[in-house]
Amino acid sequence: MKEKIDEIVKKVQSDPKMLENFQKNPVKAVEDIVGVDLPEDQINNIVDGVKAKINLDSIGNSIKGLLG
Repeated sequence: MKEKIDEIVKKVQSDPKMLENFQKNPVKAVEDIVGVDLPEDQINNIVDGVKAKINLDSIGNSIKGLLG
């Protein structure tokens, strides 16, 4: 699942439209990216993982900007 989350994060972060869709409706955005209608518990775990990864990446980039 970690690989799938990383793949989704890269797609969301590289495409402003996809990021906007993820912010509006994360479940639908992930299902569109994955191309599969997943069970709710699995999709929610993936959405939570993607949100956490995006937040961590944002925090890391902010810290790098302050330090460098």
